[in-house]
Amino acid sequence: MTLKLSGSMTALATPFKNGALDEAAYAWLVEDQVKNGTQVLVPMGTTGEASTMTAPERRRAIEVCLETNRGRVKVFAGAGSNSTAEAIEGVRVARELGADGALIVTPYYNKPTQGGLFEHYRLIARAHPGFPLIAYNVPGRTGVDLLPETVKRLLDVPEVVALKEATGNVLRTLDVYEQVGDKITLLSGDDFVVAPFIFSGGRGVISVSSNLVPRKMADLVAAALAGEIEKARSLQLELQPLHRVLFVESNPIPVKMGLHLLGRFTEELRAPLVPMTEANTAKLKLEMQKLGLL
Repeated sequence: MTLKLSGSMTALATPFKNGALDEAAYAWLVEDQVKNGTQVLVPMGTTGEASTMTAPERRRAIEVCLETNRGRVKVFAGAGSNSTAEAIEGVRVARELGADGALIVTPYYNKPTQGGLFEHYRLIARAHPGFPLIAYNVPGRTGVDLLPETVKRLLDVPEVVALKEATGNVLRTLDVYEQVGDKITLLSGDDFVVAPFIFSGGRGVISVSSNLVPRKMADLVAAALAGEIEKARSLQLELQPLHRVLFVESNPIPVKMGLHLLGRFTEELRAPLVPMTEANTAKLKLEMQKLGLL
């Protein structure tokens, strides 16, 4: 496939109100992202609490994202599962609704071998020929690691157009790039290493922090892609304190609190997640004030 992704992409947080999807708040978030330079929207990923939402809720969230976006930027909907059959169904829904592609996390909990990981993506692609997929490697959450050699095998699955690599290890980025070059687009799944990731062969980021600072993240990615090393480094360092506090508790707890502090989201999370502690909320508020967000 010839699709080439690039730029700042946001893993959208999901607002809830009285136990249900807050469609107005979600539409605001999508609009704010598009207006501030985000180039790909990613609803229903980890940050979107997809794992604790029902299939109809996930479907509606993707619909609201697409309806609000109106085709202005690409939308890759989260459709992963530790069941290959369920992932195939999730991709079917995303495709039916009009998404541009799907984000597929490696199967969690059941811990497949490298051969099983490859087969997972091959079977999804075979069920949806020609539909772009982003593979998502996040060993800290899934218990499995999509190794560089297996990423190279995915060159035989043309639907896999990109890899979201969330190990936070720049050496891993180089190892993967050594295996596949530009044939599979590499996207950082870790906000802490966006600039060095791009300098190591990456083409962008699927970000958590950009829920709060879409323009700054877009500027950081653009500077890194343009080879503006000093500007990219400066923006990366400016954002590091925010990144740290956004991961002081499990994502998406802090970023949803940040959106609440902006007056846009309620504090609601889906159990077993609980609201951010008062002490950490104070730290988050301070960093947001330093960035002029409050």
